[in-house]
Amino acid sequence: MMKKLTYNLLVVLLFLTVIGNAQEKKEKLVYKLNIKEEITKATWRQTQQAFDAADSLGADVFLIHMNTYGGTVLDADSIRTKILQSPIPVYVFIDNNAASAGALISIACDSIYMRPGGSIGAATVVNQTGAAMPDKYQSYMRSTMRSTAEAHGKDTVVVGNDTIYKWRRDPRIAEAMVDPRVFIEGIIDTGKVLTFTPTEAIENGYCEGLAESITEVLKKVGIEDYTIVEYEPTWIEKIIGFLVHPMISGLLIMAIIGGIYFEMQSPGIGFPLGVAILAAIAYFAPLYLEGLAANWEILLFIIGVILVVLEIFVIPGFGVAGISGIVLMFGSLVLSLINNVNFNFEGVEIGHVGVAVTTVVLGVFGGFILSLYLGNKLFTANSGMFRNMSLKSVQNVDDGFVCIETGMFALKGKNGISKTVLRPAGKVLIEGEVFDAVAITGFIDKDVEIIVAKVEATQLYVDRAE
Repeated sequence: MMKKLTYNLLVVLLFLTVIGNAQEKKEKLVYKLNIKEEITKATWRQTQQAFDAADSLGADVFLIHMNTYGGTVLDADSIRTKILQSPIPVYVFIDNNAASAGALISIACDSIYMRPGGSIGAATVVNQTGAAMPDKYQSYMRSTMRSTAEAHGKDTVVVGNDTIYKWRRDPRIAEAMVDPRVFIEGIIDTGKVLTFTPTEAIENGYCEGLAESITEVLKKVGIEDYTIVEYEPTWIEKIIGFLVHPMISGLLIMAIIGGIYFEMQSPGIGFPLGVAILAAIAYFAPLYLEGLAANWEILLFIIGVILVVLEIFVIPGFGVAGISGIVLMFGSLVLSLINNVNFNFEGVEIGHVGVAVTTVVLGVFGGFILSLYLGNKLFTANSGMFRNMSLKSVQNVDDGFVCIETGMFALKGKNGISKTVLRPAGKVLIEGEVFDAVAITGFIDKDVEIIVAKVEATQLYVDRAE
């Protein structure tokens, strides 16, 4: 009986050993995200998608393949927070550069590996011209870098008979990557911003080792049997990237202007207005997602369109409302292409402003020219592509057709009162009835006695009564 129990126990132990070895040799799932461009809101959005995908797939490791000179601090801060809160171990392979915002993201990772010849650091906050931003921005970045380094905790180090606790990543070193005033003996003098080579980073706890490839990185962390799943931008991300290109933005502006123009040339609400609305959505939506177009900038455009429509269809003549609408529309289109915060243009490069203005100007003028050209080509009654949508029948005067009520001809020579200001168009009151009219000479103020000088087509032409 005892022998049988011993035998059974050995079998169980052998089975557990085999299972344990099998689990140890289980193929690991590595989820890889590339950060090889400027860090923007799109990078943050894609990082969120990548972490969600890694979590749903049950990934064992999240690996960032990095080569960037930096980007926006707010988006980098969001990414580093996501990394610090990740239950999946996050490693980064710095393939040459991890500067500025890239350094912040790298320091947040559990382990850092660098290609020989690479660098990490230089995290001073600068504008797009390379000039350092005011100290309030630097202060935020200093604090963020310190807290990110501190998040990795301390290691226990035995020196002789003493046990000391040493930061795994020294917060002062992280701060020195931002502030040139920081002095650390043997590492950095004042007046310089800290940037580490791979060897220096290893010596000071900011790199776990050198690697030439992703394969070598995984080998160094003890992963030999693995499958890599790489993040691929969704079709929506690709469309957004396509639509925010300046040339495409210019074409969308042309479609907006052309749609509005054709809509005003045709009665009712139809296809051209739909084109204008779709073009406006395609223009503003990706810029909004990219953090360029703010709510108030989109609202300015809508208000501008409303003012122009009111000026054309409600308010006689063309004055303050129409001009204001055009200014608001133009300004909204330009501001949506610029990375400004409200009306604070600090850090906005003048070259980007020039590109934005040029894009909008070319789009607007191109839209007008294209509208005039297509109006003749597409809707010509005999040969236009959309000739079936145009009116072909002709009502000749010789056949007894007239384009106005014959009663209007009787108004010639009659007196009345200007109902509104005529500048030169407006409304007049004649024999208790209101008519649209145009002043022949100059402007005519409201409540001025007028006389109908002539009647042409559907239009009354008036002058001041003597």
